[in-house]
Amino acid sequence: MADRYFPNEMPDFVPENPKLLEEEVKDKHGRIEIHPQGTQDSLVKLLSLPYSTLSQQLQRAALDLKETIVVETWGLSGQRVEDFTLYSGTLGTAVLLFKSFQVTRNKNDLNLCLEIVKACDSSSMQSRDVTFMCGRGGVCAMGAVVAKYMGDDQLLHYYLAQFKEIRLSKDHPDELLYGRAGYLWTCLFLNKHLGKETLASTSMDAIIRGIIKKGRTLGKRGGSPLMFEWYGERYWGAAHGLAGIMHVLMEFELASDELEDVKGTLRYMIRNRFPSGNYPASEEDKKRDVLVHWCHGAPGIALTLIKAAEVFGDKEFLEAAMDAAEVVWNRGLLKRVGICHGISGNAYVFLSLYRLTGIVEYLYRAKAFACFLLDRAHMLMSTGELHGGDNPYSLFEGIGGMAHLFLDMVQPKNARFPAYEL
Repeated sequence: MADRYFPNEMPDFVPENPKLLEEEVKDKHGRIEIHPQGTQDSLVKLLSLPYSTLSQQLQRAALDLKETIVVETWGLSGQRVEDFTLYSGTLGTAVLLFKSFQVTRNKNDLNLCLEIVKACDSSSMQSRDVTFMCGRGGVCAMGAVVAKYMGDDQLLHYYLAQFKEIRLSKDHPDELLYGRAGYLWTCLFLNKHLGKETLASTSMDAIIRGIIKKGRTLGKRGGSPLMFEWYGERYWGAAHGLAGIMHVLMEFELASDELEDVKGTLRYMIRNRFPSGNYPASEEDKKRDVLVHWCHGAPGIALTLIKAAEVFGDKEFLEAAMDAAEVVWNRGLLKRVGICHGISGNAYVFLSLYRLTGIVEYLYRAKAFACFLLDRAHMLMSTGELHGGDNPYSLFEGIGGMAHLFLDMVQPKNARFPAYEL
């Protein structure tokens, strides 16, 4: 099991040293390196930096990564799009550019973002996938939102009209990555950025009721009020299972019995977690305490429990989220870089808890994971000890996720796990 992650040897807390200036920890090339990179001392020095100094370094590193990602996914391809998705393809580059614009207000990022979205639009025309992460829904939603920021009403209306033409079929599952929950999340994203009821809540009611009805039907076979299948397996995690679906349902106004079913489902998961505090990947995999990913295991479920603590105000959900965060701290330095199943994504558990609780130790833990990447990622990827992802420049599998995390560390109270937290 330990071969999946690096032992977390970082101190439980390192106080910032206000006397430590950035110039004191730079080498002759301007890189932070008072000790050789990859040493415990170099990492502790980073963690000791005043946050304002560290955030500037993270921002510079993010912008350097962004330039590399743009070249590799857009410039070298001749601006052709083979994979249009946010998850593994070129739309992820557009989302990273949008995040960069939000942090730096650089209009060049917004212009290039829109250019990439337009290419993804052409590439996704025939797609039957409907979600934000892996479908045409994400392309249309990003197009509409970026058009608003650009002040282009005509383009905004075009992308909104294109989104409204998307149809869910009976074949679509209920999960987040490819299914109905992912489509609903896209509707929420549009309403957040374009205004409440841009997409009428009544237009989503039938989809919500359909998800709950199906969940109740399958839930009757076991102890959970709601249960869902994806390719015949009853998953628990954020990408394909209970956590992701519950996360989306909690964004809507539900009837009291529906809310109780959501609560009951989360409590079922808490009762049936592993003794370690981690969570099974599925109902069929309750003996294998291995995965500590956003997609399967404690990280994604922790984010959903944090949402439940916000929505319901129940101490039980907050305590369970904190327990899951301990698993992430101890076993979450994965030997992968990305957001879906890597260090970058796992850091968002701490950012989310910090946003909810204001407890500075959670910001420190997010900072620790980010500093581990800043200090060691390139070296570990060059030696093969850290997997750079099957799509190494993508948002969810590759260094795009690391760049996104670094930008979120600049404004930690505004940080959101991309395409999951609103």
